[in-house]
Amino acid sequence: MMEKNGCRIQFTSSRIRDLMFRTSFDPKTMKGDVILNVSMIDKENLADVLGIFKMVISSGLSVSPYVKLLSEGESIGELKVEKGKVGIGSVCSVTIDGVLLKAGIPINPKLGGVVQIRNGTPVRFTDVLTYASTTVDPLEVLMSQGITSVSEMLRSGSGKILANLREAPMIARDEIESRLADMVDAGFSGILEVGEPNTRVLDVPVERDHLGIVVIGGTNPMAVVQEYGIPIDTSAMSQLVPFKEMKRIEELI
Repeated sequence: MMEKNGCRIQFTSSRIRDLMFRTSFDPKTMKGDVILNVSMIDKENLADVLGIFKMVISSGLSVSPYVKLLSEGESIGELKVEKGKVGIGSVCSVTIDGVLLKAGIPINPKLGGVVQIRNGTPVRFTDVLTYASTTVDPLEVLMSQGITSVSEMLRSGSGKILANLREAPMIARDEIESRLADMVDAGFSGILEVGEPNTRVLDVPVERDHLGIVVIGGTNPMAVVQEYGIPIDTSAMSQLVPFKEMKRIEELI
């Protein structure tokens, strides 16, 4: 691992594996810790942002309908909500990887990117960043470039959304589908596509004897807020929190 100014640089792939191992959420009991993406917004924009989050979550373009609000002065990990701000935490897609890992399925997080949707059907990844090549979350980077069109996707059924690609051994397919079904039952509807073994998924090749799993990015609601011109500062994969601290978006509006 490289060093810079005496500090060790951690690539995103290493950070994801650390978070996956620490995730303890059980979709059957709805207990344990989940990983959050945390965004800071101006307090005056809270009602509008919650409305946007609800719209995106209702459309299925998020990982989970559960969020956590952080008040002015409150802290989560190293993040502290400044005066005049409000924090919103949404479930990160790496939580799904953690659930699969705890089931004994070796998951290899491969990349984050932008997926083109045409008439409601995912077509291909158009822009990608591999986790092993960056120290910053790929979806944070891509969202900052203004190349998403999630709001257009919500209006017309065609646009560009944020998503992630993972690889898993094809021999574990039945177990993967069983665990993903448990996640869906728990309200986690972030699975965009499970590919066939040894087959490209959304135009991206996968390793031999593996299959690809495309998971919707947990930062899509933040991307829509940004597309609406509302200032928002997002830190992906910020912190683990007990799921019991989360509330359904409907409870906050």
